[in-house]
Amino acid sequence: MRLFLHQLRTEQLVYWRSREAAVFTFIFPLLLFVLLGSVYTGDIYGVPASQALLAALLAYGCATVAFAGLAITLVLRREQAILKRLRATPLSPMTYVAALLTSTLAVFALETVALFLLGRAVFGTPFPSRIGSLALLIVLGAICFAAMGVGLSGLVRSAEGSSAVVNLIVLPMAFLTGAFGPTRHYPHFLRAVGDVLPLKYLVDLSNAVYLHHHSFWSQGTAIAVLLAWGATGVAVAALKFRWEPREA
Repeated sequence: MRLFLHQLRTEQLVYWRSREAAVFTFIFPLLLFVLLGSVYTGDIYGVPASQALLAALLAYGCATVAFAGLAITLVLRREQAILKRLRATPLSPMTYVAALLTSTLAVFALETVALFLLGRAVFGTPFPSRIGSLALLIVLGAICFAAMGVGLSGLVRSAEGSSAVVNLIVLPMAFLTGAFGPTRHYPHFLRAVGDVLPLKYLVDLSNAVYLHHHSFWSQGTAIAVLLAWGATGVAVAALKFRWEPREA
């Protein structure tokens, strides 16, 4: 437990001291919320546009923190031989992974609080009524997208290409799944692509819990799809994740 807490503290210090990580994974969703909330007017999904955007960007924040941020971090640490050196310390791989995932969950939880406070201050959006369901959403989203992030890190070969690869996945996925606004006017084939992507189901789950005050457990399909994507990430990580640098 002492090693876990020490590594968790280290992960938090490293994250908040990295300006690039803080801006890309933490600040960017907040900026998008302000920008998009200032552009969209009227109602979306039968609620004020600012509320619908808040629910959607909550899911997008999970993708940036737990998926994109974790994948880039692991690739950089692998290629800089940091992961290799960690294997030579008393810190076990399971303890390291647990601390990393817990740190990711903590950052996403803080992102969620920041989004709700910002929405309340700027747009007057209400706070969530189902706190327990929201907490379960945060945990499920963070775990599943973190698993996918770890799996992706095993597929990215170079540190230089990690950011490009991750952005090539995250940004189109956000547009196709409704994280940046409604997709009902998109061509059918684009909506069909969005329907198989994991972020769509986290957006749907966020909409159900925050906008429509449904229970987390009432969204069985969304939960099952997210768990399936998370399991896929674990399977890919088991096959492809490396502790040693790939580059010569």
